[in-house]
Amino acid sequence: MARVAFAPAKVNLFLHVGAPGADGYHPLCSLMAFADVGDRVGAHEAEALDLAVHGPFGRGLTGGDDNLVLQAARALIAAVRRPVMPFGLSLDKRLPVAAGLGGGSSDAGAALRLLRAAVAPDLDDARLEAVAASLGADGAACLWGRPVVAEGRGERLSPAPGLPPLDAVLVNPGVPVATAEVYRRLDAAGRFGDVTPPETPDAFEDAVELAAWLAGQRNDLEAAAIAVAPEVGAVLQTLASEPECLLARVSGSGGSCFALCASDIQAEGLAERLEAMAPGWWVQRCRLGGPWPDPD
Repeated sequence: MARVAFAPAKVNLFLHVGAPGADGYHPLCSLMAFADVGDRVGAHEAEALDLAVHGPFGRGLTGGDDNLVLQAARALIAAVRRPVMPFGLSLDKRLPVAAGLGGGSSDAGAALRLLRAAVAPDLDDARLEAVAASLGADGAACLWGRPVVAEGRGERLSPAPGLPPLDAVLVNPGVPVATAEVYRRLDAAGRFGDVTPPETPDAFEDAVELAAWLAGQRNDLEAAAIAVAPEVGAVLQTLASEPECLLARVSGSGGSCFALCASDIQAEGLAERLEAMAPGWWVQRCRLGGPWPDPD
């Protein structure tokens, strides 16, 4: 049964956030793409369900009930409503934690795909998507890891416009940013955005055209994220000042920023220079799009 699934980093190319409703939830509209870098989730035969966490960013994470991978496994077992063979799980954590990259949701999505194939092949896509959506705002989008426009609480998905090959650099200053605190800052400031989906072409010709269009969009959590962690603002300012950068923006609720570049060569040059400038930052050149294949 030993299998491995890829859990790609999620990047919010834009993220519009509205005022909270009576239930306290903020409506959103976001164009999400997925990077060819991410975590790995493994499944293997075992006597009982458990989770082992390792990898460069595994320290500080546990395999306990608060981990979304374990929550996803238990939610899938509940959805199947019949006994399944016992299995164990592993998480190779290669993405920073609390980084605005949807790592936990993507890990959960990878676990759901993996376990559906291994122990519940009769569970259809709609039921699997419902399980993923129950795990958090990014859950539904991160299940398949393909570019989408997400609305509502993140559970209403529609296909993204056609995206060109997108070479990018992800940067995290090594400071975790708590999503709940970012939303508290947003609520205190009262700077909510319009969550009506913006008009988009059917497809973008190249990264330059996409970056120009994205410049007219926003991440409504960006200012709050920088207020929580000024280091994020330093990353954003640095990226925006570099000649290879077509667009720099905070992803998600902060922690990480991304820079879009016109080519792989430019992304490589930017990443190498940033690594030399700020050796304490996590810097990763990547390609945005998706879905990406699972490891062999």
